[in-house]
Amino acid sequence: MSRCAPVLCTAVLLGALLTGCVSTVNGTALPAQGGGPVTTTVPTLAEADLDRILLSAGEVNGVMDATGIRVTASAQSMSDNSDGVSDVDCLGAIYGAEELVYDSSGWTAVRDEVLQEPTTDNAHWVEQIAVLYPSAAQAEKFVDQSKTTWQKCGGTSIDIDNSDVHSTWKIDKADVSGDILTQGSNQRNAGGWGCQHALTSASNLVVEAWACSNSISDEAKTLASEMLTNAAKK
Repeated sequence: MSRCAPVLCTAVLLGALLTGCVSTVNGTALPAQGGGPVTTTVPTLAEADLDRILLSAGEVNGVMDATGIRVTASAQSMSDNSDGVSDVDCLGAIYGAEELVYDSSGWTAVRDEVLQEPTTDNAHWVEQIAVLYPSAAQAEKFVDQSKTTWQKCGGTSIDIDNSDVHSTWKIDKADVSGDILTQGSNQRNAGGWGCQHALTSASNLVVEAWACSNSISDEAKTLASEMLTNAAKK
């Protein structure tokens, strides 16, 4: 079996947060790296913009310091893996693009891609998700609610059962100090395999990213940041 994230320990793709200052005209202002002055804004987006927000395979390889990563699955809908987790209240901390997590939040469209080396012993696994909302307020509200879930689930262990696959993941304490929420997790008895989960919003967009390897650090945060940069290029 190929190595993956807690959300995808089978070959099945999950179907398918920066709290920014909202502009009533031009979108959400993004701070420069290091907290410097604002350098650009994310405009109000439409569904047609979502595909270009996702990073190319080449860009993902650059972030992950790899060469063979490519898109292996994609979706334009949410998924439902709630039956496969030991604590459904932590579903949003262990899975991305989950129907139950996004339900009633007002989302209107989603793009979800999984990228990895197309081998059974892949060294990297990435998921990038872009979710559209009617308004910036709704996108920001989803991030705020997710922050509460991530904080509550930090320090716990979650069992995942998908088909004939069982795994246990230790969820780290969430880092909610910056504009992009991040949280690490490690798979038990998997030789150091771990993931970082990142979540942020800008304008009417929510961006979610997973990055997994045997030596993960801030790759998911970088992926989410670069997706926001793409969003600002409209």
